[in-house]
Amino acid sequence: QVQLVESGGGLMQAGGSLRLSCAASGRTFSSYVAGWFRQALGKERQFVAAIRSSGGSTFYADSVKGRFTISRDNAKNTVYLQMNSLKPEDTAVYYCAAARDHDLSKYTVNYDYWGQGTQVTVSS
Repeated sequence: QVQLVESGGGLMQAGGSLRLSCAASGRTFSSYVAGWFRQALGKERQFVAAIRSSGGSTFYADSVKGRFTISRDNAKNTVYLQMNSLKPEDTAVYYCAAARDHDLSKYTVNYDYWGQGTQVTVSS
């Protein structure tokens, strides 16, 4: 069992930066793929980024490539999402997720555990 708690969201002007954190409980979290997803009001949840258990491989949605960076610190059981050059269209609730499968995935169905989400609002 893995529990995930996101933090770091808030209100930011366009062009600014935020760093989200996802703290995980459970001794086996270091063996899970971790991902970030987001859901804007009235829209479906969409993939943002994912990282392998070792942190050696990452995968990004085209919409955030070059602006967002996913990383993890397995000693702290924490995954991060550094978001730079924020745009108003990045406004959403951001969710952390963990997958037992070893393959990176952009599909919500492949993730086994989810956090409650943290709101990110980017003003123009």
